[in-house]
Amino acid sequence: MNRRSLLAIIVGCMLTGWMLQPVLAGRGKGKGANTGTVAVVTEAEAVDLLFMREEEKLARDVYISMYTLWGNTVFDNISQSEQKHTDSVLGLIEKYNLTDPALEGVGEFINTELQELYDSLIARGEVSVLEALMVGALIEEVDIEDIVLSMDRTTKSDILNVYGNLLAGSENHLVAFVKNIEALTGETYAAQYITQEEVDAILGR
Repeated sequence: MNRRSLLAIIVGCMLTGWMLQPVLAGRGKGKGANTGTVAVVTEAEAVDLLFMREEEKLARDVYISMYTLWGNTVFDNISQSEQKHTDSVLGLIEKYNLTDPALEGVGEFINTELQELYDSLIARGEVSVLEALMVGALIEEVDIEDIVLSMDRTTKSDILNVYGNLLAGSENHLVAFVKNIEALTGETYAAQYITQEEVDAILGR
């Protein structure tokens, strides 16, 4: 998977407006309605939230599929965690009156390129349980970088709190996937997207 392609696909779609709804102060009801205002986010914050909602759902959907295929409990456990992650982002989307881009069905996405990306990850994971675990580790490495970048683009405490929880979760997930990978291969895990130094720090090496 080319990580740059993933960003281009999702962020590009957001910027064209298919899932970004502008929020204006004083419009409609919502948080802060008693003062005549609603909670607002910048365009960059909105794009990041919508992206994160889809990214967490993508991870969840892949893990659900891999658990069904291989029966490895690491996928089941982490898919449940990813559900909590995507729900927490949804809470922010609703707070800031944004339009939720996520479809309910597992492996279902509005954007055809995102659908193809999901399909390609599933195809790789179907090769073997090791490849499935490598897909999981890759997803978590990507999530870690995206969360850190998103945290740099906001100062809002509620958003930072959610992102912080997501980051801690992704690091724990990466550790779990690496543990399973190394148990199968007997070899030290090599970083797939972020630097080896970053991975080793997360693993406590």
